[in-house]
Amino acid sequence: MAAEVGEVVIVEKVQAKHVDTVSDRVRREVLSWFWVILAFLVIEGGFVQARVIPSGSMEQTVLIGDHLIVSRFGYDAGIPFTDFHVPLWRNPKRQQIIVFRAPLPGNPDFIKRTIGLPGDTIDIRQGVVYVNGKALDEPYRNQPPNPMENRPAITVPPDDYFMMGDNRENSYDSRYWGFVPRANIIGTPEVIYMSIDAPEEVWEPGHVAERFGTYFNALIHPREVRWRRLFHTF
Repeated sequence: MAAEVGEVVIVEKVQAKHVDTVSDRVRREVLSWFWVILAFLVIEGGFVQARVIPSGSMEQTVLIGDHLIVSRFGYDAGIPFTDFHVPLWRNPKRQQIIVFRAPLPGNPDFIKRTIGLPGDTIDIRQGVVYVNGKALDEPYRNQPPNPMENRPAITVPPDDYFMMGDNRENSYDSRYWGFVPRANIIGTPEVIYMSIDAPEEVWEPGHVAERFGTYFNALIHPREVRWRRLFHTF
């Protein structure tokens, strides 16, 4: 029989309670880690990388033990931990600091300053660098020009760059191994996020235990950290 007017009918719907199983928790954990890894691959592959300086070729601009954030944006994109990469639209400017894949097999990535652009003529007279016949103003150099250094004029080929370290007397650069192809360029440093005063060999590839020991020592002895260099931008 139909309910009378004014009579309130309450219908309760009881829903079965969902049981959170082990498989559900595993699936959520895997999914969350998938997004974390994907974000890492995208950021590392096309936006920024963290690098540490293992040599003194760029002193005093960049010191051994400086930890850098390197921007890849517009310069290079690739898949981390593989050799796959694609050069992008940005090109280095003269005197810009650049991180690039070493043109010599078996060497780690280099960090140097861009001295010669494609088409430039470079020569060195008594330690002074001349670009297209004009002396290059280099206030960043670690020491005065070496009057004993003279090198004949060379022209930078298309899509290549001539790189030199700021610490000219201790830099293995384009003077010795030639030009850097545009395809080798990774990016440019943006900021120093950490700087630790430690021996050069600590930061070389393969010294994982020594590196972790250095970080631990810096926690115990904060004076090992070069605090004034933190957050220095380029």
